[in-house]
Amino acid sequence: MAKTVRDARLDTRAARARLTIRGKPYWRGIDPGTHLGYRKGKRGGKWLVRWYAGDERYREELIGAADDGADADGVGILNYAQAQAQARHRATAFANAAAGLSPDREKVTVGEALQAYLAWMEHHRKSAADARNRAEAFILPALGSIPIRRLTTIRIRDWLNALANQPPRVRTRAGKPQQYRDTTDDPDASRKRKATANRVLTTLKAALNQAWRDGLVADDTPWRKVKPFGQVDAARVRWLTVEESQRLMNASGPRFRLLVQAALATGCRHGELARLVVADFTLTTGTVHVRESKSGRGRHVVLTEEGIDLFQDLAAGKPGNALLLSPEDGKPWTHNLNQRPLKDACEHARIDPPISFHVLRHTYASLAVMAGMPLIVLAQNLGHRDTRMVEKHYGHLAPSYVTETVRSTAPRFGMGGSSKVVSLPVTKSR
Repeated sequence: MAKTVRDARLDTRAARARLTIRGKPYWRGIDPGTHLGYRKGKRGGKWLVRWYAGDERYREELIGAADDGADADGVGILNYAQAQAQARHRATAFANAAAGLSPDREKVTVGEALQAYLAWMEHHRKSAADARNRAEAFILPALGSIPIRRLTTIRIRDWLNALANQPPRVRTRAGKPQQYRDTTDDPDASRKRKATANRVLTTLKAALNQAWRDGLVADDTPWRKVKPFGQVDAARVRWLTVEESQRLMNASGPRFRLLVQAALATGCRHGELARLVVADFTLTTGTVHVRESKSGRGRHVVLTEEGIDLFQDLAAGKPGNALLLSPEDGKPWTHNLNQRPLKDACEHARIDPPISFHVLRHTYASLAVMAGMPLIVLAQNLGHRDTRMVEKHYGHLAPSYVTETVRSTAPRFGMGGSSKVVSLPVTKSR
């Protein structure tokens, strides 16, 4: 993983003159994983470039002399802007060679740009696997072989519209024709497909933008003009009532019931629960430590009394590195393993249509908001950076909390009581 460095100001001669002479370069980030360096010596400074080469390794190269004592000529003596351009060029050339990109930018295809972007994501983003799945399913078959320079706004827009009109795919065996789900009875199907198309468009644009920044294409207008579908992310959040939740727990098998109970007690995602070990539960603070989340940041989830009792039972008699939840001793829960028991539990609990496991997270959040939990507290327990996501999905459930909070905390100005202001009579002019 690329390391974080403290940026030095290098953009002017005056700023560089204030730096101390030393053998170690001063670095300034110019792109993710790429830094422009300046090594100050007694007879002037030198420009360098450093870029992330994967596997926690960096590559460094000398670019040229800085224009500290002479005017830049763009070849042997470079100003700050010229040094930046050279740094990007060399880092890009290395990345393109590593990704197998064509050196001729006129021939670079959408598929090549996507592969380079996905290779970068593997080292920098938690969502790399999702992006690769979207690319392989929806982008590469339709656009992968097209040179980027031949892409047009109309072509991308037509592809996006076709994607939004395509029914959802279902898992199909290799070598068999792709199967699609019947959405005739789903009034929300159109919105869902447009929301999916928007996410795929985001992946495509990110790859093309990286290629544009790397100088592999001269103009970003064709995809910049393509706008995502509007007002398609406001899906109605589904959640269970307390009574429905109890029915679901009672209808679940013994081991799956523990997973359902843990989800309802924490609001954690399935993957977060599946990775919890005994050492992640702290009885003295009544919390579980989610070490790896979707955002890449860890968090401590505060438990209620019944949540503490549940996790105390789960941890009893197990070593610190043992999984708290598993379908069989020592084996982790996977999405594939929970689908059948969840479907069966919904059927026996008369929950129709059946829910996905993520609905248990929505249930925790929705019931917490309706009980008066402040949105900022909920956001922290769920692992969101701020309240925007919880406001979007659950804010409408808290009108009484907002009303009570405003009325109890808003300032008062002593405006109560009878008014002593007397209205003046209105006289008509003749």
